[in-house]
This record gives sequence, structure tokens and C-alpha cells, in this order.
Amino acid sequence: MASTRDPDEPKIYFLPNLMTAGNLACGFFAILTIFNGILVASNGSEYNFAAAQPFYEKAILLIFASCIFDLLDGRLARLGGKESPFGREFDSLADVISFGMAPSMLMAKAVLLPLDNVGWALACIYVLCGAIRLARFNCIAALPQSNKTNTDFRGLPIPMAAGFISSLTYLVIYFNETDRNLGAWKFVLAGAMFGLSMLMVSDVRYPSFKKVGWRTHTNPLVIVAALVILFMVVKYHYIMPAVLFSIYLIYGLIRPWVSQRWRKEIEVDGDEENTPNIELDSKPGEATDQNP
Repeated sequence: MASTRDPDEPKIYFLPNLMTAGNLACGFFAILTIFNGILVASNGSEYNFAAAQPFYEKAILLIFASCIFDLLDGRLARLGGKESPFGREFDSLADVISFGMAPSMLMAKAVLLPLDNVGWALACIYVLCGAIRLARFNCIAALPQSNKTNTDFRGLPIPMAAGFISSLTYLVIYFNETDRNLGAWKFVLAGAMFGLSMLMVSDVRYPSFKKVGWRTHTNPLVIVAALVILFMVVKYHYIMPAVLFSIYLIYGLIRPWVSQRWRKEIEVDGDEENTPNIELDSKPGEATDQNP
């Protein structure tokens, strides 16, 4: 006798949610790697930052891997038309771990530890703001279609916040190597973390680049530029992630003063077939019902 499907059972699509599971797994192992680094660094009378550095760098790479999985889950959901409320909720839960807890633990233990309770407070504020942003997205995504106005991200997407603070930490650790104190950099990173927290819950609009797809029109110069950037990321992997994330963060802040013509060029607006404007308070690689 064939079993009947419960009408209240949520639809769970394999490939998009497999990518979300990969995102969550990378976030989990990033946190585990940070704790291993702490144990190794604390195995002695003094904190040995040099011993922990490889662990912290591995954790940052795992956070970057989470960003890639996060990009793929929404793309696959849209390409296959498999958006679902389950995917959206699952993705939000994964993001709290990968882009909330993992970067905040990294900052609190690898960079802000000399600031003692201030560092932990900043890490807590970051996680709180990230969770609020994800919850706000879920509420907006559940609104009727007619109430959604555009495709911009409302507030800095949490993967971009995690990518920025992690890539900046990656760069600072690289240049300071064995110096756990990090000099004035710890204050710069503390300020950056607080600023990112505020941007996530702000009303600053960031482009989603959701219109970039298989039907996007471009020219050879753009393809060449993309290949050059890819080569630079591989060759200068300590520097380029921080540069790229910084460009995105700054662009959102100056975007209101950029001309409409330039914005259309930069954001690939209008190159695809006409589609209705839908507000997605989400992040790169997200679908309406798949990702926050």
C-alpha cells in the first residue's frame, strides 16, 4: 500500500539543501578548528600564537568554503525552480553557525583576546545582529509577492560580513605571524566588527547580483577581467579576498551617489529577460524561499 504524503510536510529538495548542509558542515569544522588552535596555543605557560596560527588560517579557509556553498545553494534552487520555505529556514540556521558563530569565535580568540571582555562583547553583538538580520529576511520573504518591491539586499548580507572580517583577519595574521598582540590592528578589527554588526541591521541597500545568470549579456573585456581577478585571487590569496570583500562593502555605502547608468553596468541590471521586481532581503546566491 503506497504511503500518502502529509500535506503539511515541507518540500526538501536534494541539491540545494545538500549545498546548505555543506555550508553548515564547514562552519562546524571551522569552530572545531578554532578550539583546537586554542588548545595548542594554551599548552604552556604563555599563549603561543605561532602554534595556533595554522589552525586559525584553516578555520578562515573553511569560512570561505561556507561562502561558496552558500552561493551555490541559492543558484541551484533558482535554476531548478526548487525554492522552498524549508530551504530558507535551513539556510538561516546554517548561516548563524558558519557566518555568525565561526567568525565571532575567530575574532574573539585569535584577535580580540587581548581586549578581554570587550572582545567577547563585540563578538556577541556580531552574532546577535547577524541573527536579527536573518530573522528579518525570513519575515520579509514570507510576505505576499505584491508587498515586495525590489531585489536589493536590505543591510549587509551576513556572508559578506563574515567574508570581510575573516579575510581581513587572514591578512593581518599573515603580516603579523607570531605577534599575538597585533599592535593597533586589534583596535582596527574591533571597530570593523562593530561596524559590520551595525551594517547588517541597517537599511543600507546592497546589490544582490541575482540577475547574473546563464542569459546575462556581457563583453569580452568583462570575461578577461574576471579571469585576471581569478588569477590574482589564486596567486595573492592572502590579500585579494580582503580587497574584493572591501570593494563590495564600500560600494554599498557609496551606491546612492553612483549614477543610474553606472549602477546598471556594475550590477548587470536589465541584461536578462524581463522579470518582476521582488524584494529579497538576502545575500548573494539566494533565492526567494531558499536563502536569507
